[in-house]
Amino acid sequence: MSGLTLGVIKLGFLAVLWVFVLTTVTVMRSDLFGTRLGQRLPRGAKAQSKSAGRAAAAAPKRPSRPRRGEPGTLVVTQGALAGTTVQLGGTPVTVGRSSDNTIVLEDDYASGHHARFFGQDGQWYVEDLGSTNGTYVEREKATGPTAVRIGTPVRVGRTVLELRK
Repeated sequence: MSGLTLGVIKLGFLAVLWVFVLTTVTVMRSDLFGTRLGQRLPRGAKAQSKSAGRAAAAAPKRPSRPRRGEPGTLVVTQGALAGTTVQLGGTPVTVGRSSDNTIVLEDDYASGHHARFFGQDGQWYVEDLGSTNGTYVEREKATGPTAVRIGTPVRVGRTVLELRK
């Protein structure tokens, strides 16, 4: 082989080696320090200016109170996030491992976008979003949007969630 061909092969190997090293460092950094979450906006919302964002942060909106007999919070009762509560409102609550979910699980048995809780006509439903291991409502696998009553356990991987007043 000529010296030029050998030099190009060496440089190519060196470039691949550096890509591998940098990828390894990036993965180790995210494992040690976690992923960085930016400010999440609702779907369809346009980004606001920084001053408007600061004004909105200074005066947070109060969630609307649920009607009598309707759930007001979603509570994690079992799993790594036990005790976590999310106020229910007009927007759906998503659960999964991906950082853009409302409840981010660190659970090997949960999918990136595992399940979605949403309210419709005064009733709350859970819908499996095509997860690998499924979503269970009272030990029954949810195959489509499934109505959830207050206090009914919903299992997503190793995490159990309940609707409460």
